[in-house]
Amino acid sequence: MILILKTSRLKLRRWLPQDETVFAAINADAKVMEHFPQPFSYQESCEQIKRFNQSIDENGFGFFACELIATGELIGMVGLSRPRFEAHFTPCVEIGWRLAEKFWGQGLAFEAAKEVLRFGFEQIDLPEIVAFTVVANQRSRALMQRLGMKHDPTDDFAMPTLRIDHRCSAHVLYRLSGTTRLSSFDLIEGSSILDSLVKPENDS
Repeated sequence: MILILKTSRLKLRRWLPQDETVFAAINADAKVMEHFPQPFSYQESCEQIKRFNQSIDENGFGFFACELIATGELIGMVGLSRPRFEAHFTPCVEIGWRLAEKFWGQGLAFEAAKEVLRFGFEQIDLPEIVAFTVVANQRSRALMQRLGMKHDPTDDFAMPTLRIDHRCSAHVLYRLSGTTRLSSFDLIEGSSILDSLVKPENDS
């Protein structure tokens, strides 16, 4: 069975060979990659796609290719993954996203992430999904909050794959449990304050 998730505007699917060039361009964009240690090369992007598809095939989930239904354009990635590093909160499943800059501020990451959370809790029956990013990434943190995810400062951590003094070392962790997800979404849909956070959303 081919796994495809859909929203009103988006299709989340397995990666195809023709996605490589577009995804590599996204990963080479300095603004998209602002909160990463460095942009990824074309080869690194292709290797990521291979790992994403391997995870989808083996686990039934992974970082999906995110396609705009109206045009068929690949706009980035959104999905679930098991972090490969060790930290106080691992093993776990994280939600992540990375969209091309021209698709920021349209609510697309939020729309895709909501569907991925629904899939993770309702179809995979995950007890908890986490998200993390560098402390300075206010755009992604706003999206995590809009998704109903909660931040506890005692969960913050240093990325173990980086030097402690690296600009991207300090990370914040957000959590969402399956038992609180529905009530969180109810609050989100009715909150004009949180709705105002849609505009600056990005990928990372």
